Amino acid sequence: LHVDLDAFFASVEQLDNPSFKGKPVIVGGTTKRGVVATCSYEARRFGIHSAMSGFMAKKLCPKGIFLKPRMEKYMQISKEVFKILSEVTDQIQRISIDEAYLDVTGLDLSPYKIAVWIKKTVKNRVGITISVGISYNKFLAKLASDWNKPDGIFEIRHGDVPHILKPLSIIKVYGLGKKSAIKLNSIGIFTIGDLLQCDRQTLSYFFGESRADEIYNRARGIDHSPV
Repeated sequence: LHVDLDAFFASVEQLDNPSFKGKPVIVGGTTKRGVVATCSYEARRFGIHSAMSGFMAKKLCPKGIFLKPRMEKYMQISKEVFKILSEVTDQIQRISIDEAYLDVTGLDLSPYKIAVWIKKTVKNRVGITISVGISYNKFLAKLASDWNKPDGIFEIRHGDVPHILKPLSIIKVYGLGKKSAIKLNSIGIFTIGDLLQCDRQTLSYFFGESRADEIYNRARGIDHSPV
């Protein structure tokens, strides 16, 4: 499973101050040189996103609620969530304050029922929502957790690959950043479907052998990295 708290910092602020619910909350970007750390989904409708300058965010959403980050509070809530995750399994790889992989291989409940339990328990005990992706490897689980955000749950099965991946932008391939995507765009590769037509030799020319292998495999839903 890949679990990802939805708009985490903004969700905590809305939890602590119910009057913020349903409103565009932007955490960070409170000074001229400041940048947005995260924002609520209501703010995202204005085109605001993390790492955007506060100046631009205010231009896009003048009536947005801009707040300074409260890292101590976010860490406290994160600990509560990870305590819940540890009730499922001790095979947890923490990626960040709001994101983790869980290996649930061999547990009594089905992965889907475990995902439902996690979502329900986090909501009841902590008061915020979490999205869960389910699959047979880490790359696909992470892709799945993004599928129905916010408050989503999605499973990618063996039979879904590769056709479910083909329409997706190459930026969805973990390890491919914006600069790498621009390189591939320059030779007509925009989707994972396009990437599937690209041989290892071409990828090696752009990225070197070891990264080329990773990208080649992930486009095919192959990822052997352990939790």
